[in-house]
Formats: sequence, structure tokens, C-alpha cells
Amino acid sequence: MKLIISLVMNEKTDQRLKLTLRQLEVFAATARAGSTRAAAERVARSQSAASTALAELEATLGAQLFDRVGRRLVLNENGRALLPRAASLLEQAAELQALFDSEHAAPLRVAASFTIGEYLLPPLISQWKQMHPLSQVRLDIANTREVLDAVAAFDVDVGFIEGTGSHPELRVRRWLSDELVIFAAPGHPLATRGAGTRRLADARWVLREQGSGTREASDRWLTAQLDRVDIGLELGSNEAVKRAVASGLGVGCLSRHAVAEALAQGTLVDLSAALPPMRRALSIVVHRAKRLGSAAQDFMRHCLESHAQPRSARGA
Repeated sequence: MKLIISLVMNEKTDQRLKLTLRQLEVFAATARAGSTRAAAERVARSQSAASTALAELEATLGAQLFDRVGRRLVLNENGRALLPRAASLLEQAAELQALFDSEHAAPLRVAASFTIGEYLLPPLISQWKQMHPLSQVRLDIANTREVLDAVAAFDVDVGFIEGTGSHPELRVRRWLSDELVIFAAPGHPLATRGAGTRRLADARWVLREQGSGTREASDRWLTAQLDRVDIGLELGSNEAVKRAVASGLGVGCLSRHAVAEALAQGTLVDLSAALPPMRRALSIVVHRAKRLGSAAQDFMRHCLESHAQPRSARGA
């Protein structure tokens, strides 16, 4: 049975609002951190004050919100029902405060996978800052799996991912189309002799790590086209992959956005013609149960409109 919280009052109910924003803030921080000690650090309070606030909230609601598993506090059914509502109320409170204190307004929290965070979002955020000079933006860059986890845990407002990532609590909206590129150093044998499927199968590969949207897409592409893929290095960033390939350590596979400048400068060579094209979707992710604040909604609209394509060009 789920706990339903109603803030609607009538003449037959107690007019006093018993929940406090402090209690909800501690609850949300505990849900994300797994303990009142870690939550207290997040909300700049003592552990005893955080524990008291959480106990008062559970007493007010007449229900436990966490299961105690060892030293960790794990959300139970009641807690899972409360968390999206608490997160929305806290965000609305931050927006109200920002009306009168723009200097200390809560930042727009964005998480993005590496390709999007390193190459696509910086100019979009720069444009956003020019239009909203008082707006703060916090951008966290991680792999696709970690971005999905951050949105699901309400640690960020909006996520940007590559590939086919999904989560039952999240809504994924297609944003852009992207293309993968196979590349090598100009002096690599495949760059000088040509790169057919047999030579690519014999090559040593430098790829992104497991959990990366680029790695997921490259695995699907390469294993469908080649007899085998000999992975010599797995690296945690696009820049590391490019540097390793430019040093002659193997053949790489990344988004065209990530290698466009290096290809134009001639420090890397495109070998993609050896295989059929590989395109994938870049997507925007939000939580199904979370009410987005005005800043998050406006930023999403800015990103969608800035890269809007004519209908005839979509899917090209």
C-alpha cells in the first residue's frame, strides 16, 4: 500500500502544515546518500540534527520511509512514493527563493555522457548563459549508465545520453542523430594499405570502457561486421582513446563529434568506409515522476531548438 501525501486542506482538517522543508531536504539527501551521516554533509547539518529531522518526518507521516539494511538506509515503498514529490517541492522552494536571491539560486543540474558533455553541451551552455546571465549550470560528465543512475536518483534535473540506455522510472526523448567513426594514426598500416574487414578483424583496437554509450554502439557495430575484435585497451574518456590511437597503439571507434577536429587537422585518419555506416540516437532523459522547474524546462527547450532539423533531414 503506497503512502499518499495530500497538501489539500479543508475546514475539517488540521490547518497547521506539519511537514517542513528541512525534513524533506534531509529525507531526500538520505535517500541519495544511504545514511544520515552522509546526508548531514550534503545539507550542511550535524548528524544528530539530520537524524532528528528524519525521525520527526516519519513520526508526522506515521510511516517508516526506509528499511535498515546493516548500516545503510534503503528506501522502502513509502519512501519511493514520497521521493519524487519531495524533490519537486524542494525544487519549487528553491525557485521561490531565487526570485528574491538570484545570487544564491540553486543551479540547474545536468549530467551528460562524455561525447555530449565534452563536445555538444559546452556551446549550448555558453549560449544559455548569455541569455540567462544569472543562471548557474552544474554539468557532470560520466558514462551513459552513470547518467541514467543520476537522473533516477534525482541527483540531476536533466540527463543527456548516447545509445539505447533505458530505465523504468525515466522518460527518454530522442534528440540528435550521431555517427560512429573508425580511425587510426596517419602512419598506421591500415591508413597506408587500406582497411578491409579482414584487416580490421586482425587489428588491435582501442575502445571506450564498458558502460559507455559509445562502447555499447561500437560493440554492436563491430561484432556484426567482423569475425573478431581484438581489444588492446579500454579507456575511460574520448580524449584518452584519441591520444592512444594517435600514438599508434591501435585502431579506435568514437563519435564523429569527438574526432571531427583531429580528422580535419590530419592527426587522425577516417577508416569508416571499410564498413557500412553506423548511426545512433543521442537522447534527453528526465524522471517520469519529477516536476521539472522552469529553468530545466527552458534549458531543454533551448537544446531542442538549437539543434532542430528540418523534417525532411531527420533520420538522414
